[in-house]
Amino acid sequence: MRRPLKRVGIYLATATAIVIFLYFQNNALTVSSFQLSSSKLPQGLKDFTIVQLSDVHGKRFGNNQTRLVRKVAKQQPNLIVVTGDLIDSRRGGEEESLELMAEIVKLAPVYYVTGNHEYAYSRYPELEKRLLELGVHVLRNEAASIPLLNRNGAGDGTVAGAGEIRLLGIDDPKFSAYGGHAAEAVEQNIQTAIEDFDNIAGKENAGASTKAEGGKQVKEGLYTILLSHRPELFDVYARAGIDLTFSGHAHGGQVRLPFIGGLVAPGQGLLPVYDAGQYTSGQTNMLVSRGLGNSVIPQRLFNRPNIVVMKLSAAS
Repeated sequence: MRRPLKRVGIYLATATAIVIFLYFQNNALTVSSFQLSSSKLPQGLKDFTIVQLSDVHGKRFGNNQTRLVRKVAKQQPNLIVVTGDLIDSRRGGEEESLELMAEIVKLAPVYYVTGNHEYAYSRYPELEKRLLELGVHVLRNEAASIPLLNRNGAGDGTVAGAGEIRLLGIDDPKFSAYGGHAAEAVEQNIQTAIEDFDNIAGKENAGASTKAEGGKQVKEGLYTILLSHRPELFDVYARAGIDLTFSGHAHGGQVRLPFIGGLVAPGQGLLPVYDAGQYTSGQTNMLVSRGLGNSVIPQRLFNRPNIVVMKLSAAS
């Protein structure tokens, strides 16, 4: 009699351990930290901190997103960027995502671009309206000028430099009239965003040194950041001369294998090249977030939810 009971105990203990492990893999937040320096950034700039969130898919991390918000706040961001798939097109998750955005706009300016799930979500226009009401900057093939100022005052590790960063934000290519031609859609969206930056800069940039870039006139040497959901289009970002791209979409490959990396990613298939971390081509760097939530595949393995932190400094 004892032997069957012992077996039952072992089975229960094993099942409990598996459940705890799987929950941990889907819910325990990680932070991936990176640093870049550039001669395009103004002298004196040190540790300008950008936090990236991506692929939330309506997931909740604690009551009112407390665990995720606390983790973001700990990074002391100067800027927060959200690179698409805030909701899930099938399950929704609108309220959970709005809870998150309502809290992080209190920490730093928040800039957001769409992903493929926004395209497929029938309520996206209403979601965008509510994001704007919260004070989120929604960039849809648009641009913004980010002043390089220390919002928190001297002594917090971030030194202000006189100048700005050009921030471009583009829609997921599914929104484009180019249909299935994702590269062409993204090229056009980047050019539209550059043109938007030139328009908003207006007279302020009138006397500045400029150069031709993609048919548009932009300030010479201005550091350019792109928010784009799709990492598989890295060669397009490099050809456009982008300095730093923040992307997501790949979910880290969903399952990560030792010494190999991600197993599968949308748009890249098996063993994706751009699954997570930093990639470089010439002057262009790209950071790919492993994301926070799940979509079609409900479980992560060796690939916990991911917050990306980038610290920018002037080249010495």
